[in-house]
Amino acid sequence: MRFRDLGYILLTPFFVLTAPLYSQNGEILAVVNPLSGADHQLAGWFHAHLSHTFVNLLRAFSEPGSAEWIGIVLFFGVLFFLWKRAWPALVTMIVAVPGGMLLNELLKAEVHRHRPFVDGWFVDWSGYSFASGHTIGATLLYGQLLLFLLPLIKSKQRQKLTIVFAAVLVVVVGFSRIALGAHYLSDVLAAIFLGLLWLMICAVVLKPMRHSGLARATVAVQESRPTTAAASVETVVTAV
Repeated sequence: MRFRDLGYILLTPFFVLTAPLYSQNGEILAVVNPLSGADHQLAGWFHAHLSHTFVNLLRAFSEPGSAEWIGIVLFFGVLFFLWKRAWPALVTMIVAVPGGMLLNELLKAEVHRHRPFVDGWFVDWSGYSFASGHTIGATLLYGQLLLFLLPLIKSKQRQKLTIVFAAVLVVVVGFSRIALGAHYLSDVLAAIFLGLLWLMICAVVLKPMRHSGLARATVAVQESRPTTAAASVETVVTAV
């Protein structure tokens, strides 16, 4: 099965949300888009009302989903997992975040949907629109960090606050991309959906590896206990 075919299967729930899209060979996909009106109305309204101050604010809102910011967070995350020798967590982070973002870039090239606006004093992007790279990057990064952090947070209240904070961060990034005219509403919704879908796939596929790592750690601890006990007895006997 080619990547394009797999992408179409995964995107079936969102095909009804996207405007007529173009594949690389220029063939128009026959797609009905209930959000077509909202897509163009939102894009047109923001494009007509953007000011220098608003654009600067939106660019700041976009930063948590930018490739540069995600790269910095991933760099320190990789260093931390290398230091802790947490190999399953390291593999999971690399596959889930950069892997998912790479698949999104391939999907963009296949779908070939043009951005709402490509001209303007504040426009500084290139490439295609579907699905939003900033939004899927934020969904993957903060979603995966949530999966790492939630088991470590004992308080249910703090768990809920952490989930809400991550969700708000993703929504703010997505909103900023719509308001800047870089993406349609359907691009952002699709990015969130695909990001969550990819995280679930990674969680299921990589689960045996995480269990294997936990089992090895447990065996190592159990094997170290007799040695420690023997050493303690030997010390006591020597002292006596």
